[in-house]
Amino acid sequence: MMGMFAAILLALVVTLLASAFRILREYERGVVFMLGRFYKVKGPGLVIIIPVLQQMERVDLRTMVLDVPSQDLITRDNVTVKVNAVIYFRVVDPQHAIINVENYMEATGQLAQTTLRSVLGQHELDELLSERDKLNDDIQEILDSQTDAWGIKVANVEIKHVDLDESMIRAIARQAEAERTRRAKVIHAEGEEQAAHRLLDAARTLSEQPEALQLRYLQTLIDIAGDRSNTIVFPVPMNLLDMFTNGVRQGPDKDPS
Repeated sequence: MMGMFAAILLALVVTLLASAFRILREYERGVVFMLGRFYKVKGPGLVIIIPVLQQMERVDLRTMVLDVPSQDLITRDNVTVKVNAVIYFRVVDPQHAIINVENYMEATGQLAQTTLRSVLGQHELDELLSERDKLNDDIQEILDSQTDAWGIKVANVEIKHVDLDESMIRAIARQAEAERTRRAKVIHAEGEEQAAHRLLDAARTLSEQPEALQLRYLQTLIDIAGDRSNTIVFPVPMNLLDMFTNGVRQGPDKDPS
């Protein structure tokens, strides 16, 4: 009987001694409580815990990835969209992560959902589609400030998808097409304006410099000579026609005798 009792006692002692030794990895810390009160943060490596008197909670210090489910929200210009995001965060203070919040993973996820809706709902759809970097920074800054009391550091926030219904996609496509048409018309009008100014400058130069008009006339003749067409339109300078007209009006010279 005594032998059996001794064996049970020995087994109990071995079990207690075994439970007193804990091994924490490099990325782990142990939050130790003494009789329910916070004692200290231990680790990494071998940690000795006094059985019954002390308890320990493990905390992972690695960067964690949290996928925020799709959130239905209404933008400032009354467009309904679905947005989901991903958050990268890590524990920087194990004591606060265990003591100040019941479950820091769930708390961070719920806070991310509400923050995503509130921040993105203050912007219009165009901003939501074109200014993601700025919105990511705004959400990250808000989450980081609110989770600081939990010992959490939010490193990055990325908006993954912005889902629109089919009618809104068609409306955006029509808007983009109208914008491209407008730009094409503006570019064409600017080209016509520049061409008109160039032609006006050329006309002024030719009118002020008769030699330039003669050079242009000779160049036109060269171009016509190289044309293989059977019909040739021969340009006649206006001053030549004027000379011919004046000669006809004066008639043949009369005999002075």
